[in-house]
Amino acid sequence: MRIISRKPLNDFAKNHPHAKGPLDAWYAEVKKATWETPADIKTKYKSADIVAGNRAIFNIGGNKYRLIVSIAYQVGIVYIKFIGTHQEYDKITAATIELK
Repeated sequence: MRIISRKPLNDFAKNHPHAKGPLDAWYAEVKKATWETPADIKTKYKSADIVAGNRAIFNIGGNKYRLIVSIAYQVGIVYIKFIGTHQEYDKITAATIELK
């Protein structure tokens, strides 16, 4: 998969150093992945949630952080939509990334 873009992950890791390792691991795994359907994600990431708009929510760092991506399966692109602490995630609506 092609990930657009790594910058939000790096920026987040600068402010949350404990997230760097898990985010780097996620990035490396997804870069090698070939997801064609949401089921492909669930095969590797059992705790991932699939929501409207071809979005997936990943638990990062033992569920300390949440990562929301949008996936264009037909072209193999993953768009980073949100990375935050679990507390920050609780304040948004995952499908729209708007405050609740």
